[in-house]
Amino acid sequence: MNYNQILKKGENYLKKNKIQNPNLDVELILSKVVHRKREDILLNTNNKLKNVEMIKFKHFLSRRAQKEPMAYILGYKHFWKYKFLTNKSVLIPRPDTELVVEETLKYLPNDKSKKILDVGTGSGCIVISLIKERPICTATAIDISIKALNVAKTNAKMHQLENKIKFINIDIDKYKSYNYDLIISNPPYINSIELNRLDDDIKFHEPKSALSGGSDGFRDLKKVILKSKKLLKINGKLIIEIGHKQKNQCTKILNDNKFYINEISKDLSGKDRCIVSTKL
Repeated sequence: MNYNQILKKGENYLKKNKIQNPNLDVELILSKVVHRKREDILLNTNNKLKNVEMIKFKHFLSRRAQKEPMAYILGYKHFWKYKFLTNKSVLIPRPDTELVVEETLKYLPNDKSKKILDVGTGSGCIVISLIKERPICTATAIDISIKALNVAKTNAKMHQLENKIKFINIDIDKYKSYNYDLIISNPPYINSIELNRLDDDIKFHEPKSALSGGSDGFRDLKKVILKSKKLLKINGKLIIEIGHKQKNQCTKILNDNKFYINEISKDLSGKDRCIVSTKL
């Protein structure tokens, strides 16, 4: 069977299983199987698949038909300007989270070494992107999941930053290193009701511990804010990603804990997504 035939067959199979972008997904899967760029495949549609490639292709295709996200099937996802390895131990990096990087860079001058803490680092995509942009800064990244930290460490190594970022397997509650200039976090913030309404791709495949913020969605957000009050220097910045309906409650928690709100930024859909605050 040649590339053209297999692409058509694969696309029809994904369509039947109600996959949103069957055409693109099947091209990316074939690209992974034959180790060639998508462009090369589309220019050489008469090329034939070997038997072993055919078996792999069917395996990946059936995973996608079961709504497994493409980032896990391909094993990577692009975020900010870089490529990050992903697996089921970590949340898939999302374009909306690039807002955290964008906002944080405003408070990291090129010529000053700032001390950064990333709470709940996951794949490490935020902190690694920041240190790539501001190499004289130093960073620590913490996560309660040892499996997630292993992914983050692999990503740091891939970007030649394994000696620039310290990775620690610990809960923010137990963390006791102080005097940070800046704390960043994309904590779990989805409440129990919304968690059940998520698309199957997310609900059944991404780690629940990285999504669920408890019954009201504020369990981890509160924890990060309360602990940041102790870990930050005076005038240190706390930059957090939030759910789009959490602005008012988050602002109140921050104000109650003597944080000044600098900015609330909207994501690509125009929803409130990132709060920048200063410890007074």
